[in-house]
Amino acid sequence: MLTIHADSRGRALAVEGAWITGAGSRDELLAVHPGARVRTWPGILTPGLINLHGNELLEEAYHPDPREAGELGVEPVTGDALAALAMDDARWNASVRRGVQRMLAHGTVRAACEELRNPVVRKALSRSALAGMGRIGRPGGTPALDPYAAGIPVEFAEPRERHSSARFAVFDVRDEAELAERGASTCVATVAEGRLVYRRR
Repeated sequence: MLTIHADSRGRALAVEGAWITGAGSRDELLAVHPGARVRTWPGILTPGLINLHGNELLEEAYHPDPREAGELGVEPVTGDALAALAMDDARWNASVRRGVQRMLAHGTVRAACEELRNPVVRKALSRSALAGMGRIGRPGGTPALDPYAAGIPVEFAEPRERHSSARFAVFDVRDEAELAERGASTCVATVAEGRLVYRRR
């Protein structure tokens, strides 16, 4: 079913399956697709974010289960604390799933990774809504679930235009300047391959 995603500025995307079939104003797209389902979001539609620290966040960190918060906290566990954990394949698989979901909750649709050494991590990422992409060398900055908190320039996925992959995010801010100021925790929705993969409750 064709869905029109519109933001508070009236900008909209028409999505069918995994693809964007139109971009323009909400009214323009409704005129072309009068029977479409419409989702109106607060804030602004943007291309999804790219997190440049895919290796560090997925293969070099453990994302605790909420039931472990009392023992491990809620932030990714790294370094010596990670080495002290008894990490087996099941725990790595669950960690990647939680890490991916937390990245999606920050509007991330792509993670830049060098070749992942852990086959469990590699397989879990390949089965997720988050697309992996190559990178050359370490990107600098501080690994963070919110790309705006990494201390390096933020990168976006491909432009949202007709016939492009439907990968985008919605942030509850007035404009791009406020997004840069407040960061990606303002994400209210993330769409990957045309599917709504995150929605803030």
